[in-house]
Amino acid sequence: MIFMITREVMIPEGVSVTISGSMIKISGPKGEVEKRLQLTKDTKVERVENKVVISSESERRKVAALVGTIAAHVRNALKGVTEGFTYKLKVCFSHFPATVKVENDKVIIQNFLGERKPRVAKVLGKSQVKVEGPVITVSGIDLDEVSQTAASIERATRIVGYDRRRFQDGIFIVSKGE
Repeated sequence: MIFMITREVMIPEGVSVTISGSMIKISGPKGEVEKRLQLTKDTKVERVENKVVISSESERRKVAALVGTIAAHVRNALKGVTEGFTYKLKVCFSHFPATVKVENDKVIIQNFLGERKPRVAKVLGKSQVKVEGPVITVSGIDLDEVSQTAASIERATRIVGYDRRRFQDGIFIVSKGE
C-alpha cells in the first residue's frame, strides 16, 4: 500500500503559473512573484490543468507538514498577484513626537524617545511604504516581503530598559489585510 499526501491549489482566471524544478513563477494582474520551494527528494510540485498539485509518497509527518507549507506559499503568491497585501501600522507617542519618513529602501524614525540618532528599518523587495500622518501603510504582492518589512519597522522602535507600562511609545501593527 502506497501512502500519498496531496494538496491542490486552484489557479484563478488571468494568472499564469510556471514550474521548473524547485522554482515557481506566478504572474497575474498586479505583478509577478518568483519563489524557490524547499522540496525533498520525494516531494513533487506540478501543474495539472488549472491546479497546482503538491504531492509526496512519504508517510513521514515532517514531509506532510512540508506539503502543507508549500501549498500555503503557493496560495499566498496567487492571492498576492491578484489582490495584493496591505499592513497598517500606527505611530504612538506620549513623550516625544516621533517623525517617520521613507528614503529609498529605508524607513527613518527620528526623535523617538528624544533620541538624537534616528532609528532605521529596511524595506524589503518590492514593498511600498507610505506615511500619512500617524498611519504607515506597507503594501505589495509578496506576503513574505510585506510582513517582514512591517515587522522590521515595528521592531526598530522596540524599547529596552524602560518600563513598558509607562513608556508606551512605538510603532505597532494594527491591521493585516487588503
